[in-house]
Amino acid sequence: MRPFDTRRRQFLQRMADGAVAAAAWRLRGLGVAGALAAPVAAHGSDDVHRKTIPGTDETLNAIGMGTYITFNVGPDDGARESLTDVLRTFFAMGGGMIDSSPMYGTAEDVLGDLLGEMDDAGPVFSATKVWTRSTGEGREQIDASLDLWGVDRFDLMQIHNLVNWEAHLETLRERRADGDIRYIGVTTSHGRRHDALERIMRDEAIDFVQLTYNIVDREAEERLLPLARERDIAVIANRPFQRGNLFDRVNGKPLPGWAADYGIENWAQYFLKFITSHDAITCAIPATSREEHMRENMGALRGPVPDASVRERMLEELQRL
Repeated sequence: MRPFDTRRRQFLQRMADGAVAAAAWRLRGLGVAGALAAPVAAHGSDDVHRKTIPGTDETLNAIGMGTYITFNVGPDDGARESLTDVLRTFFAMGGGMIDSSPMYGTAEDVLGDLLGEMDDAGPVFSATKVWTRSTGEGREQIDASLDLWGVDRFDLMQIHNLVNWEAHLETLRERRADGDIRYIGVTTSHGRRHDALERIMRDEAIDFVQLTYNIVDREAEERLLPLARERDIAVIANRPFQRGNLFDRVNGKPLPGWAADYGIENWAQYFLKFITSHDAITCAIPATSREEHMRENMGALRGPVPDASVRERMLEELQRL
C-alpha cells in the first residue's frame, strides 16, 4: 500500500459527499425487500437518463464507466494524459458511476491519481470489488482500495465473480456498519455462475448485482432480471459491447433510419440504449481509453428511451444484419 494521500482523499470525499447530499440515501434492513422501484427513473433538468436504485430515492445516470484493461496503464504518462481526457468527457457529459477492481492491475492506482489531479471532475459514485480467496486478504484489499481511490468510503463494494462470497459478504456487512461502504453487491461475468448468483439474490440481503447483459447475451432476462425487480436489487450491466464483438458484427453497416428518432447517432448508442431501456437495469459500464468513444457512449444518456416494441425492433434489425 502506498503512502496515504490526504489532499486527494479530501478532494474525492467532497465529490462523494456532494453526490450523497444530492440524493436521499438509506441502508436497507436484512429482511425481504419491499415494493418494486419505478422501472424508469425521471430525467433531470438536463435530460440525462437516470435510473432509481431500487429501494431508495437515489438515482444513477444510466451510463457509467468500467476500467478493465483501459486504466491498467501504470506510470505511462502519455496513456494517463489520454485517460484524463476520457474522464473529463465522461463528467462533462453526465457521467458519475465508475467501476473498478483489484483484479484490474494498476487501474485503481491510476484512477485515484487522475481523479485527484482533476479540478473539473463531477460527483463520483465509486464502485470497486474484493477479489481474493483469503478472507483476511479481502479486508486488506478494501483498505488498499480506499487509499488508492483516495476516499473514506465506497458507494459500492462488490464481491468479484463470487470468489469466497460467503466470507466476504460478512466482511462487507461489517465494513458497511463501520461506515466504509454504502451499498453491497456481487458480480459475475460468466453465464455458468448464474445459478449461484440466483441463489444469492434469493437468500441474501444485497443491494447490487453486476452481470453480463447486452443485445446478444440476454440470458439474464429469463430469471435474474425479473428476480432483481422482485427483490429490489440494482443491476449493473457489464460487457455491453460483448468485448467489441458487436462492433465487428455491424462494421460497415448503416444504422436503421428510425434510430434517429431515439437520439441514436452510432452503434455504441444503439447497443447501450437497448441495455439501459430494460426496466431492471440500473446502469451499464462500457470501458474505453479513447475520448471520441467516450463521447459516443455518453450520448446514449440523452434522447427518448426505447419502449418494449422498439426494443423488439432493435433486436430484429440486428438479426437481419
